[in-house]
Amino acid sequence: MPRISSFYGIVIAMYYRDHHPPHFHAIYAEYEAQIVIETLEPLAGELPARALRLVQEWAGIHRGELEANWTRAEAHLPLDTIEPLP
Repeated sequence: MPRISSFYGIVIAMYYRDHHPPHFHAIYAEYEAQIVIETLEPLAGELPARALRLVQEWAGIHRGELEANWTRAEAHLPLDTIEPLP
């Protein structure tokens, strides 16, 4: 599971060979959610409300980088690290 960012105890990862729609995984303590890149809404799983808001804020800032990493993952190329929330 390539870790591409982390902030406030939240780890953001993206898997190679993952299913569509394009998404990333957000892990916070015992919670995990798959977040759709296009809509920033959960596809599966859950996060506490505050953690979900932070993930959505971060993903909104870095949507282009997330889309590029999805393309890289599909091509089995190394993923780029993305800056965390300040």
